[in-house]
Amino acid sequence: MNASVFIATSLDGFIAREDGAIDWLPTPDGTDEDYGYQAFMDTVDVLVMGRHTYETVLSFGAWPYETPVVVLSHRSIEQPEEQDASVERMAGPPREILQRLADRGLTHAYVDGGRTIQRFLADGLIQRLTITVVPVLLGEGLPLFGPLPHDVRLQLLDTRSFPNGLVQHRYAVVAE
Repeated sequence: MNASVFIATSLDGFIAREDGAIDWLPTPDGTDEDYGYQAFMDTVDVLVMGRHTYETVLSFGAWPYETPVVVLSHRSIEQPEEQDASVERMAGPPREILQRLADRGLTHAYVDGGRTIQRFLADGLIQRLTITVVPVLLGEGLPLFGPLPHDVRLQLLDTRSFPNGLVQHRYAVVAE
């Protein structure tokens, strides 16, 4: 099963403020630019996220996903208000989670949330990373990357810049 990341960071590498706020992310500017998000989502058949990320998504109001969502948590989770939202809770090591999803016939997971991404990267389970850098310095916050048990080598696939200053890098993880 393939696993990919599609995420935005501040220039200094944070995905959220210390309290989880993402108010520093740019708001839609009236253009149809989605930074490749829909094309990416069209390749994904399951979204795997941590509980904190899930709780942030719930605070957005309307449920934003048509893709089934798996929330990694040992505790029960609140369900979205939308009846057609497909959300389930799972617990276990990242490799086991992906195997359970692959056993269902799923082939491509979108992995989201700082700690979740870190755990999947540490276990060598991520094949692609799309990181969009927002031109803002937060100084502190929740980092995208953390300690790793080994180096993770990346191959730059491409870089795109956008008129609003965002810069997007797509990487392949180089197999060890």
